[in-house]
Amino acid sequence: MICPCGTGLPYEHCCQPYHLRASIAPTAEALMRSRYSAFVMADCEYLVDTTHASKRKGNTKDAYLKSAKNTRWLKLEIISAFFDQVEFKAYYLNKKLQAEVLHEKSNFKLEDGKWYYVDGVFY
Repeated sequence: MICPCGTGLPYEHCCQPYHLRASIAPTAEALMRSRYSAFVMADCEYLVDTTHASKRKGNTKDAYLKSAKNTRWLKLEIISAFFDQVEFKAYYLNKKLQAEVLHEKSNFKLEDGKWYYVDGVFY
């Protein structure tokens, strides 16, 4: 299976090692891609684990699961990636099967050698 994150690599050589906790994402972009794949696969525990502790209150496993069940992700497009910011567009079908685009500039934090999603600005 090709990884949903858009690299064109097989899942087992791309985001799966992060999802299995066999390795950690080395960059903010790699974490962004692995989080997108986790949304596609409804890996809500990974999404919670990779959200910065200061932002987990509203980002629960149940909230992520509800979002995953109501969304059919189609494609991830990285617009730009810097050290701790990634701008992307995520294309999806909502629960009414209408095409939509989530355009976000996400902020990440490197803490104790691990990247975490902090927040983002939507366009």
